[in-house]
Amino acid sequence: MTPAHDAPEPGRPEYAVVIPTIGRPSLHRLLESLAGQHECADHPPPEQVVVVDDRRSAVPPLTVPERPLPITVLRSGGRGPAAARNVGWRSVRAPWVVFLDDDVELPADWSRELCADLTAVSDAPTVAASQARLRVPLPDHRRPTDWERNTAGLADARWITADIAYRRTALAAVCGFDERFGRAYREDADLAVRVRQAGWRLECGRRTTVHPVRAADAWVSLRAQAGAADDALMRRLHGRNWRRRAEAGRGRFPVHLITVVAGVTAGALLAVRRRRAGLAMLAGWAALTADFACRRILPGPDPRTVDGRREIRRMLPTSVLIPPAAVAHRVRGMLRHRNAAPWPVPVRAVLFDRDGTLVCDVPYNGDPDRVMPAPDARCTVHRLRSGRLRVAVVSNQSGIGRGMLTPDQVSAVNRRIEQAVGPFDAWRICPHAPDVGCPCRKPEPGMILDAARELGVAGYECAVVGDIGADVDAAIAAGARPILVPNAATLRAEILRAPVVVGSLTAAADVILGTPAAGGAP
Repeated sequence: MTPAHDAPEPGRPEYAVVIPTIGRPSLHRLLESLAGQHECADHPPPEQVVVVDDRRSAVPPLTVPERPLPITVLRSGGRGPAAARNVGWRSVRAPWVVFLDDDVELPADWSRELCADLTAVSDAPTVAASQARLRVPLPDHRRPTDWERNTAGLADARWITADIAYRRTALAAVCGFDERFGRAYREDADLAVRVRQAGWRLECGRRTTVHPVRAADAWVSLRAQAGAADDALMRRLHGRNWRRRAEAGRGRFPVHLITVVAGVTAGALLAVRRRRAGLAMLAGWAALTADFACRRILPGPDPRTVDGRREIRRMLPTSVLIPPAAVAHRVRGMLRHRNAAPWPVPVRAVLFDRDGTLVCDVPYNGDPDRVMPAPDARCTVHRLRSGRLRVAVVSNQSGIGRGMLTPDQVSAVNRRIEQAVGPFDAWRICPHAPDVGCPCRKPEPGMILDAARELGVAGYECAVVGDIGADVDAAIAAGARPILVPNAATLRAEILRAPVVVGSLTAAADVILGTPAAGGAP
C-alpha cells in the first residue's frame, strides 16, 4: 500500500506543537523552556502551540501564563493522552506536528536541532516521523531506585511521544491515535505499527530532550500494571508478534503468570489437605517472588542507607502484589477487547445539531408552529436508523440562560421536531449562556460525550453533523467525526477548516454509511 505523501516542503520547516496535560506543574516549566529557545531565521518558533487540557473536570479552567508563544488551550474531556493528542493535531494545519509530554524540558538549542531534524527528512516523503533522543537525569550520589530505572528506560524506547514529530498527512492517513488506549502506554507503539503498515518509515533525529523523573509514591509500580490491559489490546490488534513489530521489550508477564499459577495452585492444594504438594508449590511461589524482589532491590540504593531501607520497604509488598495485579489487568483487557476491530472503529451513533441543521434556524424559537425541518431531514434520520445507528440531537439553547426561553418551550419545540422528522434516541441541550463557561456548551465536548454515554457508545464511535464551526470543534474535542453541512450563516473560514464538508443531510448520510455521494466525494 503506497501512502499519499506530502510534497517536500521548501525552505524552513513549518511545525506546530501539541502538549496533552492534566495540569501538572511541570507544564509551566516546559512552556518556559519552549519560550526560551534561541530563535533565528533558520529555526523559527512553532506556528502554534496547542495545550490540550485532559482533566475530567476542567473547573476551574486551565490557566497558562502569558508567554511569547501562539498558545491555544483546548479540552478533551479526560479521555486519555491518545484522545488529547488527536484533539491537538486535528486542530492545526502545519505540515509537521511535534508531540511533547508535559513533563519534559527542552534544552536551549532544541528548536534549532528540531528544524535540522525536520529539514533532513522533509525531502524524504516516505518518512512519517522524527523522534528525539531522550536524556533522563539520574542521581549521582546513589544508585537509582526501581522507579528511576524504569523512567530511565525511556531513553532507549522507540517511537514514544515524549518528543516526536509526525508528518500531519501520515497521522491523517491512519486516523491518528487509537483512543481505546486510555493510558499513557502503548498508544504510541500502536500508532508506529499502523504508520509502518501504511508504507511509511520512522526515523530517529539528533535533537535531545530532557525527561526528568517525576516524584512518585510507593505504589506507582503497582498502578502501572494497568498497562497489561493495553498489552492485551495490542495483541488483539497486531497479533502474537506485536512486540517485535512495535520494537518493544519482552516484558515479564510470562513469569508473573507462572508466579500467580504457583500461588493459586498452592492455596488449592493446601485447601484440600495435599500438604506436601501444596508446600512444594508454595515454595515455588516464594522463590519466584523473592527473585522478582531481588531483581528490583539489588540494583537500587545501598540497603545500609536511609534511601536503601526506604526502597526495600517499597519493593517488598509491591513485589508480592504486582504479579496478580498484572494477570488481573491482562484478563480484564482480553475480555474488554476480545472483539476489538482495527482503528478507526465504525460509527455507531449520529448526533445532529438542531437549529440550522435539522430545522431552519429561528433565533431563540419557543414556538412549535415555527418549526420548519430541512427538506431531507426526515429521510436522513430514517435512513440512519434503518442502518442500525443510534441518533440523537445536541443543541446549544442559550435562550434559557438568557431568560428568553423556558425549558418547557424548548421541550415543546423538540417534540414538534420529532413529529416532523422522526424519533431520536436522546436529546441533549445546553441551557447556559455563553459567559458561564460550562463544559457542555459547544464548542466544548461535554454535551457530545454525555450524549454518547446515554447512547451506550464512545465518543469516537459517533459522527456529529452540524452547520457551524462550534459543531465541528465540539466533535473534534470529543473524538467524534465532524461533518459540516454549511448554510448561509456558515462562515467561509469554518468551511475551509472543517475536515468533511457536504452539501446536504443526504450527503452526510452517504459519508456516514460509506456510500458514494451524488456528484462525487465531498
